[in-house]
Amino acid sequence: MKTFYWLIKREFWEHRGGFLWAPVVTGGIFLLLNVMAIITAEVLSAKHGVRIGGNDIQMMMRHADAGDWAQVGAAADVAMISSMGMIGIVMGIVVLFYCLGSLYDDRRDRSILFWKSLPISNTNTVLSKVVSAALLAPAIAVVVSIVCGLLQLLIFSIVLSFHGINVWQLLMLSHPLRAVASLLSNVPLYALWALPAIGWLMLCSSGARSKPFLWAVAVPVLLGLLVSWFGIMGLFNESSTWFWANIVQRALLSVFPGSNLVFDKHSMLNTGNLDDNDPLSVLSPVHTYGLLASPNLWIGVLAGAVLIAGAIWFRRVRDDS
Repeated sequence: MKTFYWLIKREFWEHRGGFLWAPVVTGGIFLLLNVMAIITAEVLSAKHGVRIGGNDIQMMMRHADAGDWAQVGAAADVAMISSMGMIGIVMGIVVLFYCLGSLYDDRRDRSILFWKSLPISNTNTVLSKVVSAALLAPAIAVVVSIVCGLLQLLIFSIVLSFHGINVWQLLMLSHPLRAVASLLSNVPLYALWALPAIGWLMLCSSGARSKPFLWAVAVPVLLGLLVSWFGIMGLFNESSTWFWANIVQRALLSVFPGSNLVFDKHSMLNTGNLDDNDPLSVLSPVHTYGLLASPNLWIGVLAGAVLIAGAIWFRRVRDDS
């Protein structure tokens, strides 16, 4: 177990730029853009004489009902979780290219000879990379997005305080602890959903003698074109769209957070329980973990395990010397 811990730590050290600094820089750019937007709005409002004074704000607050306050809290929650969108896209790109290079790069620079000389099994080496892609990278991205979200909420609160709104009252209307818990709870679900894509990308990384990216993209896309051209899915009373959504897209795009909401109908099982004034309900485990009822998820987990086993086998037998 201690060896496995150090293997994961090695992955973090070697890929700290992608795992840590890519989300941090993305979050920083996101905050900077928001600050610039706020400054621009303030300058334009002052230039055109559009001013909302403290008395106007207080009047609006006195006439606000429970529904109005709920909408204010929902807006604060949206501001808090909005950074996860941009950071999640960057994280998906990082994980995709990390998986493609995770086993190929060692063979390309011949460092695999050094690592194989150590008393470390190929299984542990590959699994440490799987854990790094499926759990470590998204966990870091979530933590960074939480920090950015809290800073964003604080910035908005300070700006609104200059217009007569009580900062603490606004903060009390938001739900930071619930947002943190919801984002963290989705990391294990992401790992399960992304497993087939991680397995496929690592299989290409360990098996391809060159250009693993080309193999990873070309093989599923060509299969999709063949299936569509010959109407093979018609034999199973399914359209070719099913193959593209459940095979091609799952193999390539499942590493992006939120892709399950697009590709699997079971992710939307509890949409009837969503509250328009509660954007965090979309991220609530009560809603997102409806995906566990999906056969698509568990078939993908099984396929991912088989692909990872194939990556381990190629890691053991592939010799490019």
